[in-house]
Amino acid sequence: MPLNIKDLVKYVEENDWAFTQGHRLCPGCNAPLAAKWATVVAKALGYEPVVGAATGCLEVSTTIYPYSAWNVPYVHNAFENVAATISGAESAYRSLKNRGKIKTDKPVKFIAFGGDGGTYDIGLQSLSGAIERGHDFVYILYDNEGYMNTGNQRSGSTPPGAETTTEPVGKAKPGKIQFKKSIFDIIAGHEGVYAATAATSEPFDFMAKMQKALEFEGPAFISILAPCVRFWRIPESTGPEVTKLAVESKYWPLVEYDRGIYKITKKPRTFKPVKEYIQKLGKYKKLMSLYNTDELMAEIQEYVDAKWDRLVALEEISQNKPLRK
Repeated sequence: MPLNIKDLVKYVEENDWAFTQGHRLCPGCNAPLAAKWATVVAKALGYEPVVGAATGCLEVSTTIYPYSAWNVPYVHNAFENVAATISGAESAYRSLKNRGKIKTDKPVKFIAFGGDGGTYDIGLQSLSGAIERGHDFVYILYDNEGYMNTGNQRSGSTPPGAETTTEPVGKAKPGKIQFKKSIFDIIAGHEGVYAATAATSEPFDFMAKMQKALEFEGPAFISILAPCVRFWRIPESTGPEVTKLAVESKYWPLVEYDRGIYKITKKPRTFKPVKEYIQKLGKYKKLMSLYNTDELMAEIQEYVDAKWDRLVALEEISQNKPLRK
C-alpha cells in the first residue's frame, strides 16, 4: 500500500531522522533532499537502513570526523566501490541471518548513494556487477552533472555545452561536445532490475518510486536530478524550480522500468521549450554568448523530442508485449 503524506508526517513527528541536521553541504544543495527522502521512506515502511556512500559531495560533507549526519549504520567508500561494498554487506547479512546469527523483527535494507563519479564513470563497473549478480539493494544516484566535489570537472553526466573546468567553453570549442550518458538505459539494460528517474521538484513521485525500489526483490536504482547551485550558477533557493523545468521541457523525463516494462510517471499536459530550462542555468551563459543561440536550441530541442518519443514508444511496446507476466 503506498505511503501517504500523513504516514510520513507521523513518522517524522514520532521518530529521529535517519539523515539528520548538521551536514556541511552548500546552502541550496539538492543532494541532501535525496538522502532525507530516501531514508525517511525506508524508516516509515519499517525497514532498518544500512547506508553506504561513494566519495563525493554527499559523503565528504556529512561525515567530517568526528561528526556524522547519518543516524543509521553507515559505511564510507571510495569513489569506485560503494556498490561492491553494499553488495558485500548485503551478502554477509543474508548469510548470517540464514544461519540464525542475526535475529531482528525489522527487515534490513541496504541503500547506496553515489554522485556522477561514483556512478556514471569510476563506479560503473562495480554497480553493473552488483546489479548483474542480483543483490537486494537500492542505489540512489544524485545527479548534478559534474564532478562538483573537486571543482566542476566534466563527467559522463555533463551535458554538451555546459561550462566545466576541464572542458571550458571558448571560441575554439563549445565545451564538452559529447551527449550526456544515458545511465537509466544502461541500468535498464541489465533487465532483472527496477530503475527509475526522479527530480527534486517531485518529492512524492520520488517517494513512490523509493517504496517500489525498497519492496523490489533484487537490485533497484533511482537517478534523481539534484542541481549543484554553486556550479550550475543558479540562486540557492531555485534547485527544485529548475528541475521542474527540466521535467516540463522533456530534458529530464520521469520514467520507471520494471523488469522489461517501461512507464512514464509524469506526462505534462503541455511541454515547455527546452530553451526556457537552459536559460535558467548560468553554466550555459558563456555558451549562449559565444554561439548562435537559435541554432543550438533547435539542435537540443530536436534531441530531447527524439528521446521523449523513444520513451513513449518503449512504454507502449513493453506494456503490450511485456517480457514478464
